[in-house]
Amino acid sequence: MTGLPITVLPQSTIFLCVFSITLIPLAVAGLSLINTGLGRSRSASHMMVASLCVMGVAMLVYFAWGAAWEGFAGQPAHVFELVGKPWNWLGAGPIFLRGLEPGGSLAWLTAWLEMLAVGLAAVIPLGSGADRWRLGASCASTVLLAGWTYPLFAHWVWGGGWLAQLGATYGLGHGFLDIGGASSIQVLGGLTALSMAWILGRRRGKYAPGGIMVALPGHNAVYVLFGCMLALLGWLGLDFAGAILFSGIGPERVALIGINVTLAASAGALAAAAITRTRFGKPDASLTANGWVSGLVASSAACALITPAAAVLTGLVAGMLVTLAVEWLDVKLAVDDPGGAISVHAVGGIWGLLAAGVLAHFPVTATGVSGRVPSSGGSGQLLAQIVGVTTLIGFVLPLTYGLNWLLDRFFRQRVSAEGERQGLDLYELGAGAYPEFVTNLEDWTQR
Repeated sequence: MTGLPITVLPQSTIFLCVFSITLIPLAVAGLSLINTGLGRSRSASHMMVASLCVMGVAMLVYFAWGAAWEGFAGQPAHVFELVGKPWNWLGAGPIFLRGLEPGGSLAWLTAWLEMLAVGLAAVIPLGSGADRWRLGASCASTVLLAGWTYPLFAHWVWGGGWLAQLGATYGLGHGFLDIGGASSIQVLGGLTALSMAWILGRRRGKYAPGGIMVALPGHNAVYVLFGCMLALLGWLGLDFAGAILFSGIGPERVALIGINVTLAASAGALAAAAITRTRFGKPDASLTANGWVSGLVASSAACALITPAAAVLTGLVAGMLVTLAVEWLDVKLAVDDPGGAISVHAVGGIWGLLAAGVLAHFPVTATGVSGRVPSSGGSGQLLAQIVGVTTLIGFVLPLTYGLNWLLDRFFRQRVSAEGERQGLDLYELGAGAYPEFVTNLEDWTQR
């Protein structure tokens, strides 16, 4: 799906885009607080500093060459033919955002949104690498994400690439659908988190001899829950702007987007709280928060094209899936993910993308601006979504893991054992987040 030219958008719509984009940093702040609260107290400052640094690196790298490789829909791109069909695989724009016309053009608004979106994607893997990922290494890994994997996949989805053209080229519904970045931001960030959890390995003390999992609870539930509130505001901005700039959806659907996103987050949180209360006797704060964010993630794919009832269903399933995925990764696969980034963003995002193929109803119009009536994408839409999800798991995950594995060979990703014992605050920053409190090292008694 492609955006509308800026010439058909009234000034009020442009203002709405600008206001919505300014909300997106709140999503970054929310995720940063969640990652910080779910980590250890001796690495709290490090997590917040890392969030600022990787966001800055991501935006600068995207400005330097990432935007050129992603490109914009309708702009020059690298295309080749396969079995008689055109495959648009990489943008061919100028580096450093040169050549964009000034004056608030669609390209400038899109570039601004994309810079913040790639910064949000870069913060997600920090949750899986909490308490053991070196600051410099996380920034180096972000160069790979913002400079290659994100622009490549985002071009396929938002830059007029082959996934967006599945409808026109192969008759698969309306092409791969992703309004608010459930794939290019959330799943890509979640799969990067999975790659880093594999490469970094488990935190010391997380698993006792014999493989028994030891709980290392987060140090501040208030940070986590407050981060959920900030994330909601940021998600609203991301989905509002994405609907207008990437999907050509008019501002009349903004209220529907807000309702759907809020309902999905609420349903996800309540589902997680209900499941944990049923299983453990009391609701779990961290999993309830993860359910909330997972609802936000899942709703992003088709937030403007589903009914409120469908949004509730999407959020409920996302909340259930995240509680199961956290336990499955932690206990069954021994993947140490302190922030739940893999379960929330990868699993929740994949569910949202697949749900969009079934629940989305597309506006049909003769003029491209008005006269919209609901129309389902049909079975072809679900197949388009499956192709996109398969591409993420079968191509983006191996690519991300391979690049970061090579980086680890030349630039060690994990902090030393002494650094992990001291905490990343003291070891890499020289000061703790809570100098008046005693740091708890009891988890180091187990190996």
